[in-house]
Amino acid sequence: MSPRFGQCVVKSAALRGVEAYPVDVEVVVSSGLPGVTVVGMADAAVHESRERVKAALRACGFAMPTEKVVVNLAPSSLKKAGSGFDLPIALGILQATSQISPQITQGRLFVGELSLEGHLRDVAGVLAFGVCAQKAGLELVTPAGSPKVPLEGLEQLTLSHVGALHPGGEGLRPACHAPQPSSAENPPDFADVAGHEVAKRAMQIAAAGRHGLLMMGPPGSGKTMLAMRMASILPPLTEEERLESAVVHSVAGEPIEGILAGRRPFRNPHHSASQAGLVGGGSPVRPGEVSLAHHGILFLDELAEFKASVLQSIRQPMESGSLCITRADGNVVLPADFMLLAASNPCPCGYLGDEQHACKCTDVQVKTYQGRIGGPILDRISLHLDIPRLPPSAVLSTGSGTSSAQLREGVMAAREYESWRLARQGSVRRRLSTPELVETCHMDEEAQTFLEDMAKAYAMSGRSIMRLLSVARTIADMEQSSRVAQDHLAEALGFRLREGVGSS
Repeated sequence: MSPRFGQCVVKSAALRGVEAYPVDVEVVVSSGLPGVTVVGMADAAVHESRERVKAALRACGFAMPTEKVVVNLAPSSLKKAGSGFDLPIALGILQATSQISPQITQGRLFVGELSLEGHLRDVAGVLAFGVCAQKAGLELVTPAGSPKVPLEGLEQLTLSHVGALHPGGEGLRPACHAPQPSSAENPPDFADVAGHEVAKRAMQIAAAGRHGLLMMGPPGSGKTMLAMRMASILPPLTEEERLESAVVHSVAGEPIEGILAGRRPFRNPHHSASQAGLVGGGSPVRPGEVSLAHHGILFLDELAEFKASVLQSIRQPMESGSLCITRADGNVVLPADFMLLAASNPCPCGYLGDEQHACKCTDVQVKTYQGRIGGPILDRISLHLDIPRLPPSAVLSTGSGTSSAQLREGVMAAREYESWRLARQGSVRRRLSTPELVETCHMDEEAQTFLEDMAKAYAMSGRSIMRLLSVARTIADMEQSSRVAQDHLAEALGFRLREGVGSS
C-alpha cells in the first residue's frame, strides 16, 4: 500500500564560500507521474541524491512513494551544491508520507550524505553548518562520523543509519566529544639552526608585528629550514581565531584538530599552484591557500618560480586581509589574514653572491629572474633578507643556536606591549590607517628627518615608507618604547633594503 499524500519542511543549509546559509527542504507528495523532481538551483550532486535516497530508503525497509514527489530547496535564488542534502531530502520524504514522527525533524538542521545501504557519510563544512544552526537557534544533526562542533550552546546530534529511525531503533544520539589533540607537540625549533642570528632577529620582528618576510640566498643556505620554524615562535590562536580558521579548513575538507588545539596553520603550496588553488575559486567557490593560511603562515618557496599572474593575485588579500571573488551570481568574500613568508634563489643558477660558487648567469638573466616576482609584490613585503651559505663549522654546531623559546619571549612581550599601547590610545584595530600609524609612532624631529632623507635617497614609494614605519614601530614595541627613534628606523631600513631586489 502506498503511503498517503502529504508535505513537510526540513531545515538544512548550503555553503557559499566559507559561510553556510539556511535552506528549507520542502517536500510534497501528490498525485501525478511517479518520480522525484528536485528544484531550487541545485547542482548535479544534489540531483544525483534522488537515486541515493531511493536506494537508501528501500534498503532500510521504508516505502518509497509511487506518486509524484517534488523537492524544493528554498530560497531558489541561492545555488545549492554537494551531497549534504541527501539526509534532509530523505527525512522530508519519510515525514511527508507519515513514516516517521514530525518531532524528529522539528527544531533541527540536518546535513549528511547517504550510501545506497542507508549509512551516513560525513560532508565538508560541518563547522560552518554548526555556526548556521547556532545562529538559527536549531540543533545540528550530522553523520555519526562527523567531528564534534565546539560551539557554546549548540546541541549536536548524530545519526549513523537511516534505519535507526524505525520505531524501536536507536534514533538520534548525542555527539561524542572527540579526544582533544595536544597543543604541546614539539614543532621544529630554531635551536636546530646554527648561525643565522640576523635572520632569526628578522623573523622575530616579523612574528611580533605580523610582517611579511622575503629571504634570498643560494640553495642549501637554510631558507626553508628557517621558514619551517616560524610557527614555533608565534602565540597560540585565540578562541575567536580558532573558530574562524577552523571553519575555513572544515569547508575545504581539511583536518581541524590541530587548529582547535591552538596551532596556527602553516601552508606551503608548490610553485606550480594554479590561481584558483592559491586564492580560491571554482564553482562552487572553494577557499584557496591564502584562506587556509588565515591567522597563520603562507610560505611561498621558490617565489620566482610561481607564474606571474598567480603571484600577483595575492596582492589584494595582503593589503586587506580578505579576498573578494566575483561571480555572475554575486560576490563571495573569503578571509585571508595571513603572514607571508617567501624564499627565492637570487638567480637561475642560484649562486649569485655566493663566495664558494661562481654564478654563471648573465646580468639580463638575473634581472629577468628577479623580475618575475614583480615590484608590486616586493613593495608589499616588509622585510627583505639575504641568507648567506654557512661555513661547515657552523653547520656542524647545529643545536647550539638561539632557541624558539627565547625568540618567542620577545614576540609575546612585543605583542602584549602593542595591545597595551593601542588600548591606551583608545584603539583595538591592528590594521591602522596611514595617519593613525604616523601618529602612534610619536617620532621626534630627528627621527622624522632621517626617515624623509632615507625615503628620498632610495626613492621609496608611499607604501614602502609606511611598511618601513610599521616595522620600526614593531621594533620599538619589542623594546617597550612608546616613541619610534632613529635607531629603530635604521634597523628597519636595514631589513628593508638589499642589493639586487631594489630599495622599495
